Amino acid sequence: MTSPLGETIGAIRPVEPGPMAEARAHQDRLTKPSGSLGVLEDVAVRLAGIAGTCPPPLPAPAALAIFAADHGVHAQGVSPWPQEVTAQMVANFTAGGAVANAFAAEVGASVTVVDVGVAADLPPAPRLLARKVAYGTADLSQGPAMTEEQATAALTAGIEVARDLVEAGARCLVTGDMGIANTTASAALICAFTGRPAAEVTGRGTGVDDATYEHKIEIVRRGLRVNGIAEAGAAPEVPGEALRVLAAVGGLEHAAIAGFVLGAAAARVPVILDGVIAGAAALAAGGLAPDAIGYCLAGHRSAEPGHAVALAHLGLDPLVDLRLRLGEGTGGLLAHPLVSAAARVMHEVATFDSAGVADKAE
Repeated sequence: MTSPLGETIGAIRPVEPGPMAEARAHQDRLTKPSGSLGVLEDVAVRLAGIAGTCPPPLPAPAALAIFAADHGVHAQGVSPWPQEVTAQMVANFTAGGAVANAFAAEVGASVTVVDVGVAADLPPAPRLLARKVAYGTADLSQGPAMTEEQATAALTAGIEVARDLVEAGARCLVTGDMGIANTTASAALICAFTGRPAAEVTGRGTGVDDATYEHKIEIVRRGLRVNGIAEAGAAPEVPGEALRVLAAVGGLEHAAIAGFVLGAAAARVPVILDGVIAGAAALAAGGLAPDAIGYCLAGHRSAEPGHAVALAHLGLDPLVDLRLRLGEGTGGLLAHPLVSAAARVMHEVATFDSAGVADKAE
């Protein structure tokens, strides 16, 4: 029997070039200088390819999913924050008290919190989905963070959350994350999938001093080494190797976000990526199903150095650059009105012919 992961990957098709070409031509007929909306024109074209029609449907309502999990590598002292903060922040999300909640309210997005690997038993709460695969990962600096079965289970959880949100009416998905020490795992994933060195992609996360930062880089190097991944080697090229790498140095929330991206692509719905955690997860999703990246939009560029590397590798231009480094989906939420505006232009702006406006001389 085909697995949910296999079925989802099998359902993903490339974005459609015909509607994209039609959208590009339509942009050139609108009452504005050609190319004057910059990246927003590219967003509108991408949305047409995703939906397979021009003009594309408005990407609303939006749904944010915050995937929460803990990391065994926290034991190596890579974060100044105690691991208990992950569970405490989940409670804050469900109570509506986090920045992500405020931004979601501002843009009219729903918020769903998914426990895919928090190292504590969480009480039931509104907006909280229990999809726990394990009580956190193992320490990636000592061996694989997850088994491939655990990574697959987390991928499947993300796929199912995406499917359920789309079935409930969401027309745009936004990635969110919560997990103390997850920037360490993100750096390791970005190294593995891009072939860039640890010192280039490892950042300070939620804030570490110089000594801890140097230690964090060394932990990333050690994690790659003990898991048989070259620090500056070639990116994985086959799905089986991508799954192995994700399991070896990723987090349960990375795997779930990768599944969320795959689920969005299978449903032909755009997914706005948040920061470095989502960027690392998208690299894994692309390793499993390269065509899935066509359904992704980069919400913002994180202050974490690895995020710019991940986005360049994915070929995505960020819509917002505000030096954000919070996570939670905050940058993706702020970008959603821009994505919606790009689509609305295609529906509501007159063409030169329909408005009776003279076009420029040829």
